[in-house]
Amino acid sequence: MSTLSTFAAAAVMAVAGSAASAESIVEIAASDDRFSTLVAAVTAAGLAETLAGNGDFTVYAPVNDAFAALPDGTVETLLLPENKGQLTDILLYHVDDRVLMAADFPVGSNYFKPINDSERLCITAGTSGVTIADGSGKTANVIIADIQADNGVIHVIDKVLLPGTRPDCH
Repeated sequence: MSTLSTFAAAAVMAVAGSAASAESIVEIAASDDRFSTLVAAVTAAGLAETLAGNGDFTVYAPVNDAFAALPDGTVETLLLPENKGQLTDILLYHVDDRVLMAADFPVGSNYFKPINDSERLCITAGTSGVTIADGSGKTANVIIADIQADNGVIHVIDKVLLPGTRPDCH
């Protein structure tokens, strides 16, 4: 009976694991209304195919409220075709080309290099969770960590990360 129980438990875990990561990062975001602004931005920047494809990605995904907190007109301006380069830079500031689970962030504050490699993020991990300082001098909170996709992981954040001055990381 013990062997049967072990086999059943292993089968359940295998099915649960494959079901949890059966979609790409883009498919997960597109199926969740909290990310409709992010999905619109990724589509406008022409990054949807890349983030839906093969890869090892970590995406720090701002919820709609994070975009709404930007100054009036910012999102609409960034979505204009003539601002595609700036929008792409901002979006690539939210992506790492490695899979980084929350447990992979060392305790304390450390610099991380996003795909927008001219910039840096300061990610702080501790007993109260994970925060991300950006180039604006402000900090985003990871409000949901470790949403697994078949091509990486999503960490949901409460602020749009903005490039700028290298954040203080101590």
